[in-house]
Amino acid sequence: MSTPSEQPRTPEPSGVDLARVALRAAKEQAKARGAAAQQKKHVRRGGVLRSGARADGRDPLPLGAAINRLITERGWEKPAAVGGVMGRWPQIVGDALALHCMPQNFDEDSHVLTVQCDSTAWATQLRLLAPQLVARLNDDLGHGTVRTIKVLGPGGPSRRYGSLRAPGSTGPGDTYG
Repeated sequence: MSTPSEQPRTPEPSGVDLARVALRAAKEQAKARGAAAQQKKHVRRGGVLRSGARADGRDPLPLGAAINRLITERGWEKPAAVGGVMGRWPQIVGDALALHCMPQNFDEDSHVLTVQCDSTAWATQLRLLAPQLVARLNDDLGHGTVRTIKVLGPGGPSRRYGSLRAPGSTGPGDTYG
């Protein structure tokens, strides 16, 4: 039987083995320093890398794709869609209604589209068509985008009597609201 003091000893590493261990440790340290230096270099450049021979996310994009990417990144899908409605108004409501009623504003918080008509008759007509128009707009833009349509009648004539008036005044009617 062997006694505890007679346990088998592992031989001490020789010079060649020590050199191998030291070389392996030096390689690992150099690799870690190289990765840290590479990271520091990227930070120094402001994080901007140069594009190489292969396609990646930093390459130039066509204008339409760049605008779509910007809209998506900023979360502007709904405002851009509503802006598209403003541009396609005649196709959505029809030519006859578009000649007499124009969208003025869209309030994103209350989901209200404001439309101004050039006569009270067309304003009344648009008020009657509002539920169908809201349904058509929501089919195009997504459910719940437009809740109501606020119809404005024609603006009154400017009240400018005489050559003397205060700057910014709209005439005698400006005191009443």
